[in-house]
Amino acid sequence: MPDAVIVDAVRTPIGKRNGTLSDVHPADLSAAVLRALAERTGIDPALVDDVVWGCVNQVGDQAAQIGRYAVLAAGWPESVPGITLNRACGSSQSAFDFAAGMVLAGQYDLVVAGGVETMTRVPLGSGRDLGRPFGALVRERYAADLTSGEFPGEDFNQGVGAERIARHWGLSRARLDEYAARSHELAAAAIDGGAFADQLAAVPGHPDFTADEGLRRGTTAEKLAALVPSFREGGVIHAGNSSQISDGASAVLIAAPERARELGLTPIARYHSGAVAGSDPLMMLTAPIPATHKVLARSGLSIRDIGAFEVNEAFAPVPLAWQEELGVTDEVLNPLGGAIAVGHPLGASGTVLLTRLLHHLRDQDIRYGLQTMCEGGGTANATIVELLR
Repeated sequence: MPDAVIVDAVRTPIGKRNGTLSDVHPADLSAAVLRALAERTGIDPALVDDVVWGCVNQVGDQAAQIGRYAVLAAGWPESVPGITLNRACGSSQSAFDFAAGMVLAGQYDLVVAGGVETMTRVPLGSGRDLGRPFGALVRERYAADLTSGEFPGEDFNQGVGAERIARHWGLSRARLDEYAARSHELAAAAIDGGAFADQLAAVPGHPDFTADEGLRRGTTAEKLAALVPSFREGGVIHAGNSSQISDGASAVLIAAPERARELGLTPIARYHSGAVAGSDPLMMLTAPIPATHKVLARSGLSIRDIGAFEVNEAFAPVPLAWQEELGVTDEVLNPLGGAIAVGHPLGASGTVLLTRLLHHLRDQDIRYGLQTMCEGGGTANATIVELLR
């Protein structure tokens, strides 16, 4: 059977909005992780078949096919191609799935997948002033839900979707804030314990930038209770139980097993299974639930076989609703904290989660890990990787 192995995974520390990385062009930030991959593995970049790059807001500094310009910014040979793709927040997870799929199909034998987003320089929703997203037919299809019910007059909005999820699953403001405080607590423990040290790429011009800077130590549910709801009066979603606006880049190197052996590379894990699913675009953020069921069915594994889960913390209700539906224990869900604590640089987040997961599997000798993330428009990716011992 064909196989695809993951040789290495790196990421920049995640910068907060207007923070350390705000002066770094996204092409240059992408170059930092590409160079780090080549340096860490010793590969000749000229051997790379393709660079599959996720980016969500492809305007301004992130326009002009940034996947290609990432390659050029890294100083890699002009012969190395690059492509940019967008599946909203799951862009780089899709990049990883697509790249692994090309290896499994025998089209590539050495490929990089990753992504970038500098939300400081290219804010969320950039480019919407150039037109009207979604289109008349989509608005017509969902007109009744957009103009009536519990959330009248709302557009397709992720924050409102999070409010809908909290209402549907009966998640209180206190429960969401407790989860958010837990994210900060676990991220602080991971940083202090050196869990991320071996996965971080240096960013030129910022030699002292060695930790995710969004972390707010000492965050408690009691402190979060003072924050004002962001999306509706009397709502439960606010800045403190939502993912942070962030800057960052991440990348993974994938190979056919025989190519890895030929190059003397020692893989961390193998790509086991992948799936993508769609769900309600108004609630928007629930598709990780069907995507997880789908990837488990495809893999032949059960939820009990998985030793660690990364469920992107776009908003606190997302992992909590997923957890209730899947019956996963607290101990294996986002054990290193998540985007509420350290940030969510959209196009990079898929392979940020993958990088965290792969290194955690290796550090803790866990065989299977699963990651999933909600995406704008009501879709989600789910991916299972298997540690190579």
